[in-house]
Amino acid sequence: MFIRLLASLTIVIVSCSQAFALQGGSSSVNGFVEDSVTKETLVGATAKLKGTKYGAYTNKSGYFSIGSIPPGTYTLTVSAVGYQARELSLTIVSGKPQKLRIALTPSVAKGDEVLVTADREEDKRQISISRVNIPMEQLSQLRIGGEADIFRALQMLPGVLTSSQISSGLFIRGGSPDQNLVLLDGMTVYNPTHLFGFISAFNNDAIKDVDLIKGGFPAEFGGRMSAVLNITQKDGNRDHVEGLVGLGLISSRLSLQGPLGNGSFFVGGRRTYLDLVTGLLPEDPESPLPSFNFYDVNVKLTQNLSEDDKLSVSGFLTRDNLSFAQPGLDFGVRLGNRATAARWSHVYSPELFSVVNVSASRYDNGFTGDNSGLKFDVNNSIIDYTIKSEFEWFTAENMTIKTGYEGSIYNFTYTQIFEQSLQGSEKQVDTNQLNIWDNVHSAFAQFNWNVTDLLSLQGGFRANYWSTSDRTLFDPRLAARWQVADGVAVKAAWGVYHQYLRLASSPDFTFFDTWLPTDQTAPTGRAEHYIAAVETKPWEGYDLNVDVYYKTLNNINELQQGNRRSITVSDLFYFGDGHTYGAEVFLQKKTGRLTGWIGYALGYVFSQFDSVNQGREFRPKFDRRHDLKITALYNLSERWEIGATFMFQSGQSYTGATSTLGGRMPGWDGGIVMINPSQRWGLRLPNSHQLNLNVNYNTTLFDLPCRLFLDVFNVYSRRDIWFRFYQTDNGIPEVTDVRLLPILPTISMEVKF
Repeated sequence: MFIRLLASLTIVIVSCSQAFALQGGSSSVNGFVEDSVTKETLVGATAKLKGTKYGAYTNKSGYFSIGSIPPGTYTLTVSAVGYQARELSLTIVSGKPQKLRIALTPSVAKGDEVLVTADREEDKRQISISRVNIPMEQLSQLRIGGEADIFRALQMLPGVLTSSQISSGLFIRGGSPDQNLVLLDGMTVYNPTHLFGFISAFNNDAIKDVDLIKGGFPAEFGGRMSAVLNITQKDGNRDHVEGLVGLGLISSRLSLQGPLGNGSFFVGGRRTYLDLVTGLLPEDPESPLPSFNFYDVNVKLTQNLSEDDKLSVSGFLTRDNLSFAQPGLDFGVRLGNRATAARWSHVYSPELFSVVNVSASRYDNGFTGDNSGLKFDVNNSIIDYTIKSEFEWFTAENMTIKTGYEGSIYNFTYTQIFEQSLQGSEKQVDTNQLNIWDNVHSAFAQFNWNVTDLLSLQGGFRANYWSTSDRTLFDPRLAARWQVADGVAVKAAWGVYHQYLRLASSPDFTFFDTWLPTDQTAPTGRAEHYIAAVETKPWEGYDLNVDVYYKTLNNINELQQGNRRSITVSDLFYFGDGHTYGAEVFLQKKTGRLTGWIGYALGYVFSQFDSVNQGREFRPKFDRRHDLKITALYNLSERWEIGATFMFQSGQSYTGATSTLGGRMPGWDGGIVMINPSQRWGLRLPNSHQLNLNVNYNTTLFDLPCRLFLDVFNVYSRRDIWFRFYQTDNGIPEVTDVRLLPILPTISMEVKF
């Protein structure tokens, strides 16, 4: 049904587009914007006809289209973050569209260029509510352990929280990390972190664009209830071969890019050497060291098949391995992602642009070990085959329509083997296996309509069908933008969001997350977003945004940690509801030698489960209440750059104790003490705060461009509490705090060749 509907709609759009192109009295300008040196297409570049209301910005493929332009002579101004603006003289002739390929030159005088932006100057047909775009120039300056990290930069935005300072899982506006849709070149990434959450799995050298939508996202995205993180990899340098070598405390990396045929290639890799270092240390049988390593690889090949056709093939591979052995205990953990995607973009006409993306993604993890004769081997994986086709129709200067289809085939596997040695040579083997195939289909349509010069509307509708649960659900979306005065705009958004996948994970810390479908025994997750925002420019070079939001969460889940024999999804989870609301203030300076921002978020999160906390409402562990973030970057000279980040947050919630229960058997010297918990997550740890510093130096090494980085993590060595528990070994319970990392200075270097 969805495919037939999409085919019919496509025929209508192509026919209408061709008819529109033949209209008299006006014409259009369209094309691509690219880097003048590397020929890399630029995402989010702005194209405007000077002195008029006509304008647009480039999409993820670097394409723009400005339609319904009356005949005449105009000046086209094209600009992008980190590039020198360019002006072109155009003569518009009725019925004769103009196709351009515009090259922008990277800025040289960094003291005057725009280095940081949170909301790009937007095409009024696209209502960018709760949307944040981070330039890669800034990402390269914010480092931890010598690594520039996407998730660490996102954590410095208001409303984006983590469970601790060493975690990169993102809790956005009260939603858990599994409620975020993470896309890399259209591929779904199910485990976007390394080192069990310390840094993200995305190599910064391979990334071109990072787009975060914290809520109210349009109908083209679905399957998640909270937020969307859409990441685009670099195509590669089309002009010449270049490379980069980076050496850091945690890992080293290497990337290479250059022209290939009628296109380009990019390949990059990163690996830790913690296991190599610990392997050189003398062994201590009494206190052995664990062996750990991770690596990731990014590959992308791009070819221009014609002036109107572009094909790219992307690959992404990550792997984490941990092993530990001591007398009586031997275990190993492995997890990783493997994903690939093929993307074909085609320009049917100046007004009609299409993209077809076919991807395959696999996330797997395993846990093996031997605990005093009890051997175990647990493996879990999710395989995702997805095709997404979308058409973007620039119907007029004030209207854009996008429609498409998305279909996925899932394969969930779970294998659990326990082997126990009995008397003599006998063994008891307990095996549990699960293999589920499922498919999901979605169709969507949305419009962006600039009703007047002051009012813009965005409407959308998404239909979803899940085969395992045999359910069809609908997600309507609506957003509006009102230009109240010069430099002041008011925005609002509302939408319904359903989630099919569920993550079985411990709320404290885990390295064995299991993705599961929603079967007929479990309700489908549902969220409803209400957002209002004001964006202003109070002073020249400053932006001030204020967002308020309310979000309902229905049929969310918590893991039944004591249940080891689950047949259905409902056996594994408790189901309940929740709601979250809050406000975010974001003041940003975009230009000059000093750039940065101050962000503050006030957030409230509540959950209620009939079988948890005696059915009473409680706040989840990641409820932080107050969240203050300050980021500053200063360009001292052509060689020196310094930066600092500071955060202050309310302490995370934890479950306390009301009493203890002790027991002792006759003739037994030992005993047992049980802790009776208090209200779930009812107490708070002390407030959390941290200062990080970065110093970057640009120089040369053997006549090659070189950058040296000094970053100091946790400058004043504030060791916040990771989690709190009660020790009962001595009979009398003792409150014990496990603290996080102290000050950690690191030096790293990267060389381009």
